[in-house]
Amino acid sequence: MSKLWGGRFEKTASDWVDAFGASIEFDAQLVLEDLEGSMAHVTMLGDQGILLKEEVTQILDGLQQLKQKALADELKFEVYHEDIHMNLEALLHEAIGPVAGKMHTARSRNDQVATDMHLYLKERVKEVIQLIESLQRELHAHASENVETIMPGYTHLQRAQPISLAHHLLAYFWMLERDKERFTDSLKRIDWSPLGAGALAGTTFPIDRSRSAELLGFNRVYPNSLDAVSDRDFILEFLSNASMLMMHLSRFCEELILWASEEYRFITVSDTFSTGSSMMPQKKNPDMAELVRGKSGRVIGNLMGLLTLMKGLPLAYNKDLQEDKEGMFDTVKTVQGSLSIMAGMMNELTFHPDVMKQATERDFSNATELADYLTAKGLPFREAHEVTGKLVKYCVDERLYLRELPITVFQTYSELIQEDVYHALTPEQAVARRNSYGGTGFDAVCEQLKEASACMSTMTYS
Repeated sequence: MSKLWGGRFEKTASDWVDAFGASIEFDAQLVLEDLEGSMAHVTMLGDQGILLKEEVTQILDGLQQLKQKALADELKFEVYHEDIHMNLEALLHEAIGPVAGKMHTARSRNDQVATDMHLYLKERVKEVIQLIESLQRELHAHASENVETIMPGYTHLQRAQPISLAHHLLAYFWMLERDKERFTDSLKRIDWSPLGAGALAGTTFPIDRSRSAELLGFNRVYPNSLDAVSDRDFILEFLSNASMLMMHLSRFCEELILWASEEYRFITVSDTFSTGSSMMPQKKNPDMAELVRGKSGRVIGNLMGLLTLMKGLPLAYNKDLQEDKEGMFDTVKTVQGSLSIMAGMMNELTFHPDVMKQATERDFSNATELADYLTAKGLPFREAHEVTGKLVKYCVDERLYLRELPITVFQTYSELIQEDVYHALTPEQAVARRNSYGGTGFDAVCEQLKEASACMSTMTYS
């Protein structure tokens, strides 16, 4: 059988050349989208009188048969036919005969593949949003249970101030909320139809692009045929959003990995999401968290790959664009898998509040409380900061902590310090008093939880 585009050619390519140029190995994932696009296109051709009613019926029946086989995983594709579009047309030809060739009237593989990817990403992005919301629920549930669980807060990976564990977890809730908003906003640009743009210049046939867009559920039609077939912004935006999401997941995993170590012991990761060592029998490794952290690199790499591919392409379609799909498919799989793992891991995660609390009692994370205490007594903050720094230095030299100092020592540095300082320096007070909006104070965190609950009540795809 000759190539469907082979009329111009006298020689045929060697098998290895065909294999190098073929994309069917990966774009077979677009089979349902390609069939959906073809059905809409043929229906529109019939509506416009470009195809006869009986031809439309015959082609649609054939496409429905192929769809049922695709759903049953019974379709066999050939490298010889290069891509999903030509494979399906060849299979349709086998099923219904030469009338299958009329399906491609007023259409090019250029607008066909672009349509497929718009349809594909439209659904995958909705799935990603749903998975983000599942992880947000897990974070919200743990935060609700740990408003008054006190832990060290860090800057520069050094203990800084005591904070509520709920406050820490909600930081990731809001990161994910922004991720969700970005993905949701991207749907506006994914929801454009390139179908009917042809190879680059449109078509002489009296097609109705709005009709085919309506049949496919698109909200808008590309107004420029050159842009329609060459645009990959919607994929780049997806990859960019996915990279930011994976960066957030990676940061969270880094903290979970630290918290699970013997040096921290803040959490225990479930056996379900851990592995052991082939040599050291005592080991329990948080491998799933490490894998999610690592997989952020491949997603960011996919973004950089497509950006690099696109930066030098002239209008309109170029064969380079065949390389736009594998990174997209890989990113979808990686992001969905990572979000599922994270939600499952959080669901089975055990926190150790006693260890967290103890960590805040044997450090100087309450030093800011002393500075604030002195400032509240009337000392300018810069002077209060200096006094506190000197007291910390004294404690380090004497191997003591601030709450272990006698009041006489405190008053050597400032007569403003009274017995009430010991209460002010407790971790509970350090956290509870920080009730500015968005702060870690218990009351402020409760208000934050209410805001998070309001976001959850409007979750779109759950």
